[in-house]
Amino acid sequence: MSGLFTRNRLIGLAIALVVAGLDQLVKWYVTGPLALRRLGDSIDLLPFFDLTYAENRGVSLGMLQAHNMETRWLLVLGTIVVAGVVLVWMMREKRLADIAGLALILGGALGNIRDRYVLGYVIDYADFHIGDFRPFLIFNLADAAITVGVVIILARSLLVRDKEDTDTGESPRGETHNA
Repeated sequence: MSGLFTRNRLIGLAIALVVAGLDQLVKWYVTGPLALRRLGDSIDLLPFFDLTYAENRGVSLGMLQAHNMETRWLLVLGTIVVAGVVLVWMMREKRLADIAGLALILGGALGNIRDRYVLGYVIDYADFHIGDFRPFLIFNLADAAITVGVVIILARSLLVRDKEDTDTGESPRGETHNA
């Protein structure tokens, strides 16, 4: 298959949709059947992990808080633009590993965009801790997918350079090599 919708890119789009769907499913489960709906509502699951309801009205690490409708919609617009850039980038890549990393970022962004658009904030619930020490802010599946995707992209950009694409037989510059 040639053109824009190659096998690897279709897999990437599927990964993004699955991540966004799973993110929304878990958020529904936490706020629906588990009834965590108020700030601080919590269920202890393991000695180091709780489900704790939180509302993130900002972006990464709670920065740029949206305290009014204007900043809320600016954050929605800004995250849509970032997701669009990631989508374009993903659709230009050829290697499945690069596409998968970008797909995780895109899927996570879509899950959080939906929350921010519908609710005005992002629902967070995953609370890792060691006793009272919390090395991370409370986060969600979308945040985790974005983080893993960024790590994949960074690792590949640092560790994989100018190697032939085993899936398409092309170098990163688009040169075809016949075996």
